[in-house]
Amino acid sequence: MAKTTRIRTGMIGGGEGAFIGAAHRHAAGLDGHYQLVCGAFSRNEDNNQRTADSLDIHDDRLYNDWQTMLEREAALPEDERMQVVVIVTPNHLHVPISVAAMKAGFHVFCEKPAALSLDEAKSLASAIQGQPSLYGLAHTYLGYPMIWQARQMVADGQLGRIRKVFVEYPQGWLSAKEETDNKQASWRTDPSQSGDSGCMGDIGTHAFGLAEFVLDDVVTELCGVLHTHVEGRRLDDDGAALLKTQRGTTGVLIASQVCAGEENPLSIRVYGEKGGLEWRQMEPNSLIYRPAGEPYQVLRAGLGQAGLCDEAVRRCRVPGGHPEGYLEAMANLYTDFAAAIRGKLTGTAPGVPGIAEGVRGMAFIDAMLKSTDSDQKWQSVEAVGTVKK
Repeated sequence: MAKTTRIRTGMIGGGEGAFIGAAHRHAAGLDGHYQLVCGAFSRNEDNNQRTADSLDIHDDRLYNDWQTMLEREAALPEDERMQVVVIVTPNHLHVPISVAAMKAGFHVFCEKPAALSLDEAKSLASAIQGQPSLYGLAHTYLGYPMIWQARQMVADGQLGRIRKVFVEYPQGWLSAKEETDNKQASWRTDPSQSGDSGCMGDIGTHAFGLAEFVLDDVVTELCGVLHTHVEGRRLDDDGAALLKTQRGTTGVLIASQVCAGEENPLSIRVYGEKGGLEWRQMEPNSLIYRPAGEPYQVLRAGLGQAGLCDEAVRRCRVPGGHPEGYLEAMANLYTDFAAAIRGKLTGTAPGVPGIAEGVRGMAFIDAMLKSTDSDQKWQSVEAVGTVKK
């Protein structure tokens, strides 16, 4: 059996103290497909060096800024240079790095959101179209096995025609004004780094993407409101929307970061003519199925579990009863991305959210902002991109 060479990655952002950078490194390493060979981890020189030392990155592959990293890596021999740029910076850098990296011939795996605004997301889509590389977006929750199971049950008609969807993402970490002492809070509430929406851009886009993915449907209109509860905060920390989809489903989306005491209880409930489904991120191995007029059932993730679709089984790693979570879900995205790289695909990696989902997320934010600011409450969600995989 031929030896498989690991895919060489470089990371921009994700220095010491950054949760999401460490999460990406753990996830990328879980299945052994990748090797981190270089990085520009922090604008702080000491942080940058400490991060590189902790990851055994040689000094000649540690860079002070992302521009230098792209330039010098592109100049290396093909069998030495990085192949994938992992972007885990604040949002305002996502587009310029993505465009430059793909034009330099590198694949890109980027934290969400794809951009600061809908116009910027569309410009990114245009800039990378036709590039000989892949673009992936870390909508991590779409890597969970039971999310694929829910999507398949909806597609198979087990619930009948879908009538209602509820998707909720309450957090509590910004219940107090954390901006002064918390670096993550500081940039996430800064419009110049985060964009025109705070909470809804940060976690509401996860909820929106989850709803469209599970339903395999497109939200066409919404009636929404954004609100800022903490005095002096420059961006929204709370919001909600009524939804209408192309196939006639109605729904409710809630996202908040001022629900004191909450951790990360993202959840989705879907109801059709014949029954309903419920999934909760803090207990991700379980999918509750409620057939009409019958006792509810709990489908469980795990190798060897009966009744799961092929796509769900493919994303399970251990037998039932062994909890899998956030890192494994992200690792599923990385594994599918690796398969696409080795298959010499371009544009989109099957099973991995890409630029279409990125543009859809920004179309959602654009409609939320318009609905909040206008007396015309129902706003169209611009029909840009698709959610098909």
